[in-house]
Amino acid sequence: MSDEQSRPGTSDAAEAGEQVDRHVRVVLVDDHRMFRTGVQAEIGRTGTTGVEVVGEAADVDQAVKVITATRPEVVLLDVHLPGGGGVEVLRRCAPLMSAVDNPVRFLALSVSDAAEDVIGVIRGGARGYVTKTITGTDLVDSVFRVQEGDAVFSPRLAGFVLDAFASTDAPPVDEDLDRLTQREREVLRLIARGYAYKEIAKQLFISVKTVESHVSAVLRKLQLSNRHELTRWATARRLV
Repeated sequence: MSDEQSRPGTSDAAEAGEQVDRHVRVVLVDDHRMFRTGVQAEIGRTGTTGVEVVGEAADVDQAVKVITATRPEVVLLDVHLPGGGGVEVLRRCAPLMSAVDNPVRFLALSVSDAAEDVIGVIRGGARGYVTKTITGTDLVDSVFRVQEGDAVFSPRLAGFVLDAFASTDAPPVDEDLDRLTQREREVLRLIARGYAYKEIAKQLFISVKTVESHVSAVLRKLQLSNRHELTRWATARRLV
């Protein structure tokens, strides 16, 4: 959240001290505890925003467990999570999303505005994608819109999302890319951009040994021999 949105979940009703007559149960999924705390403070005053935060999770396994146990109306989902990323949460929660009664709906809330991240979670079943620069008021409104079944996107993202799905020459689902976890895709993209292992480790806040493990997994899954082949593979798919 940006500094100028200092009052939690402000709205006309909230500023006037009125109680809202709408209600939504939400789970927050983000691997940064301080960010979850900030979102909770920003939008979680149920009496004035109508948003009740019923659970939190920091990784994929926790997320699936909490979402299954609480059955919220809306999940605010970060894209980059330990354990496979937001796409993996969506995959494992697919039965909850397709439930006839009280389906669980997902709204991605991420710092990333990369096309592959946005398209990946939308293809996985998320109802929208907003970036973490969103105001508290707009985030509350987005949550309620998703609860009602609307699709919600940050303005800058909506255009290329529509283009990606409407274009007649849009690439088909890439089964090779879908084999990779979210973290493996991040490492792949940085390798293809020419980053050294140490630079990747620093940027992703992981060890060099973990970077090496991810690269080995990517090469194995894609049946490639070295980082030069990997770079050509990523460039051909416009992942760089």
